[in-house]
Amino acid sequence: MSTTAAPPTREVESDERHVYEPHRVGLPPIGPYLRALWQRRQFALQMSRTTLRAQHFKSALGQLWLVLNPLLLTFVYFILVSILREGTRGAEFFAHLMAGLFAFQFVSMSVQQGAKSVTKSGRLILNTAFPRVLLPMAAVMTSFMKFLPTLLVYAVVHVIAGLPIGLHLLWVVPMIALLVIFATGVAMLFSAAQVYFRDVASFLPYVMRIWLYGSPILYYLHEVPERFRPIIDANPLTPVLAAWSQVLNEGRVPDTMLLVWASAWAIAAFVIGGLFFISREREFAVRL
Repeated sequence: MSTTAAPPTREVESDERHVYEPHRVGLPPIGPYLRALWQRRQFALQMSRTTLRAQHFKSALGQLWLVLNPLLLTFVYFILVSILREGTRGAEFFAHLMAGLFAFQFVSMSVQQGAKSVTKSGRLILNTAFPRVLLPMAAVMTSFMKFLPTLLVYAVVHVIAGLPIGLHLLWVVPMIALLVIFATGVAMLFSAAQVYFRDVASFLPYVMRIWLYGSPILYYLHEVPERFRPIIDANPLTPVLAAWSQVLNEGRVPDTMLLVWASAWAIAAFVIGGLFFISREREFAVRL
């Protein structure tokens, strides 16, 4: 009895294809996003602390260099400006220069470290669900912790220079808040831009150097010639740094218009940088 072998089964080819695409770019529901951001605030704080430990922030030499570096920079610029001004600068200008450099360095560090915060956290982004905006915020926290010891150094110079001490110094607190808000907004903006244009972080040091020269730090605002005033006035840091100098160096309440413009720049930077970052963060994972 013969048996007929069954014909071999043939695999049926399916026309079905699976296409994986990133989420559509756009703003998520702001309310739930902000609640998640608040719930994960300790995450950013721990990231900042980890970065500081890695940079030996809590060691004696680490803190010494943190203060010594901007202090030496202040001496270099003071000597340079004194040579150009034929030695007419005194202790008051040294204090002005130091206060301005310390404030500018905080913004500069926040922006430069914030710009790299997303691209250097690729594995974390791929494996952990959290609001990505915590990354540039952690970078700003780290820079702020480095900024605080410099205020103590400046306080000593302030007293030695014989500058006024009084209740007007309380204005330092809201101006530092404006610096933090502005730095956070710019850090968020550049951290998102760095994902798309990888040369942003390399280009930033040159931008910061030009920004420093265009800020009222190496000179007083009232000394700027009229033909250069439009350039200086267009600088987002000009109002807050000029108010900073009025409080610390001149010993008076800052001008109202300077505070209004400083607040406007800080809020605009924070809103624009934050909205741009949050609207793009959904596709960060596929671009890293």
